[in-house]
Amino acid sequence: MLYTFSGLPGTGKSTLAFAIARIRGAVYLRVDTIEQAVKDSGITEVGSTGYLVSYAIASENLRLGIEVVVDSVNPIELTRKAWRDTAKKSQKPFIEIEVKCSDLLEHRKRVEQRTIDIAGLKLPTWQQVIERNYIPWETERIVIDTAGDSVDESISKMREILGI
Repeated sequence: MLYTFSGLPGTGKSTLAFAIARIRGAVYLRVDTIEQAVKDSGITEVGSTGYLVSYAIASENLRLGIEVVVDSVNPIELTRKAWRDTAKKSQKPFIEIEVKCSDLLEHRKRVEQRTIDIAGLKLPTWQQVIERNYIPWETERIVIDTAGDSVDESISKMREILGI
């Protein structure tokens, strides 16, 4: 199974994706981590590298029969389709999950109060988050709105929706 968590920074997607990876004993792939490692190697223009590396690692693990949880903004249909294709080529099912925070004040507070959990990563500002090119979804997916929920409540809601 491939679980693809998508959404803007500060919505809670990394928290939820990490929780599901722990619960399921799955490989956890965070595109931010891969992109930062690429930058740390001296490459300044990352482009699509983080996603391409993630697709390859996910594919290998899926073929081994290991569940994979992906954590990325996944802002456009091109990347969303690539994740679906990764699962299909590995002959594994997939679940797409979009994480939102519908309360803009709460979302902004989360973005502005985040702490860095990846060495060297530069977190986006609120202005960068709201100006980000994030194309609305046109395909079916599970939507989890974390507004007003504690972390534990969001995890419980997600577990109930996913049936795990």
